[in-house]
Amino acid sequence: MRFSLPAVLLASLVMSTPAAAQLPATGSLVPLWTGPVPLATGTGPEDTPALTVYRPAPGTATGAAFVVLPGGGYRGRAAHEGEPIAQWLNSLGVTAFVARYRVSPYRHPAPLTDALRAVRYVRAHAREWGLDGRVGILGFSAGGHLASTAATQFTEGDPAAVDPVERVSSRPDLAVLIYPVITFTEDAWVHKGSRTNLLGEGATAEQMAAMSSERRVTARTPPVFLLHTTADAAVPPENSLLFAQAMRKAGVEVELHLFEGGRHGFGLGEKEGPIGTWPLLAGLWLHKHDFARETTVTAKE
Repeated sequence: MRFSLPAVLLASLVMSTPAAAQLPATGSLVPLWTGPVPLATGTGPEDTPALTVYRPAPGTATGAAFVVLPGGGYRGRAAHEGEPIAQWLNSLGVTAFVARYRVSPYRHPAPLTDALRAVRYVRAHAREWGLDGRVGILGFSAGGHLASTAATQFTEGDPAAVDPVERVSSRPDLAVLIYPVITFTEDAWVHKGSRTNLLGEGATAEQMAAMSSERRVTARTPPVFLLHTTADAAVPPENSLLFAQAMRKAGVEVELHLFEGGRHGFGLGEKEGPIGTWPLLAGLWLHKHDFARETTVTAKE
């Protein structure tokens, strides 16, 4: 059933809604903290978490946003898993924010602090930026581990916080995990470089278990889209399988695509044959969850 708003009320609502033009321009770098950065040991770019803004074409935005976490083994952030991914999201009408999160020599909890702050920051500024407050998180490889950690270890907002950003929830509404690192406890499948860079050489069994995302899934974990390949030698596909099993056990929606063959780190996969269809599959999934514009699939005869 549809209801019509009185013209005067409708005009009032339109006049009170902030313009989307208030969102910083594409390419703008937005620091996640304007004051001292928690856990920071310096003041340079690698000590200062920030978001790079990517805006959809005018008139195409759905109102939803995604935080993008490039991979890099918690020692760097791969460029091909940043801007090209944001531009793909823009083509679906999704506003994207590529995160410059802290990596080694920073250890846990600095990267997670940055990822959760990124979700909070976008959500807290949604109204003034012309967004609707829905925020997803997308990560590749170690960035996928960070995204899975944000999806399973988020915190609610603190209504009493002095910083208004900290008053809103850091729970992502959706998560997209591409060849993600997931487990830190299963030695046959763990990416040891990511584990060492995040937790250090002397990590205890308890610390590794706490950062194994398949162990942290609950009914509050948001719906997740998972993608992996069977021949991934760097991060075995069992990582995604473990997470999908945990999602099923918790009764949370999950979509898993396991492609035959394929290397690690392919990004959008334009030169990877059938693997390159994953952005289409993910776009359909995002549309199903009302994040993205409709995607048309045409079958060739």
